Formats: sequence, C-alpha cells, structure tokens
Amino acid sequence: MLTRTARILLVVALSASIGVHWAFLQSVAWTTMLAGNLRSGSLSQALHCTFDGKHPCPLCKAIAKGKSAERKADSNLQLKKLEFPPAKCFAALAPAARYAALKGHDNSAPLFLPAPPAPPPRPPAA
Repeated sequence: MLTRTARILLVVALSASIGVHWAFLQSVAWTTMLAGNLRSGSLSQALHCTFDGKHPCPLCKAIAKGKSAERKADSNLQLKKLEFPPAKCFAALAPAARYAALKGHDNSAPLFLPAPPAPPPRPPAA
C-alpha cells in the first residue's frame, strides 16, 4: 500500500513540475465555457466564442495570471558567474642541471635461448 501511495505522489509531483495542472485547469475552463455558450447559441457560435480568446471567463483569466506569475518566478532565477581574480604566477619551471641515471633491474626475457637438443642418430635404412 505504501509503494502505491508513493507512486501516486510521485506522479502528482512530476505532473505539477511540468505544468500539467495548468492544462487540466484550462480544459475545465474551456468545458465550462462551452457548456455555458451552448445554452445561449448554436454549436458553431459556442465553439467560436469559447476558443477565440476574446471572451475569457474568470477561470481563464486566473489561469493566465498564474502562468505569468510562474514564468516571472522562473525568469528571476539567474545563474551568477563565479569570477576569480587573475592568478599571480610566481613559479617558473626549469630543467635540472644534472640527471642521475638510475640503473633498473633487467626484467626482460633473455634474447637468445639455447638451441634445442639434436635428435638422436637414426640407423641407416636397409
């Protein structure tokens, strides 16, 4: 039961983070507007008045205000660049006057292996 509740909460949180709630509210507003406009006119007039954008309902205005407030909050978040003062370079690399050659161990295999043993002499063929 806990995992099911956690999954539902995760889906709700992800949906809210990508703005699905605005789409849901807008579809509710359009449905309400369409039903109201169908009471006073034909289907084509109701569709035109609902979706032309010139006759918004109070819920549509609230949705537009909420979306714009959310965009303003997102746009106010500005990433600041980290600025560092120029580094002063004091060190200069110079080669050493003498190099000491270290003698290492010879770990390689010998280059010349002993020759394989000669085969025993064979008796002459009769």
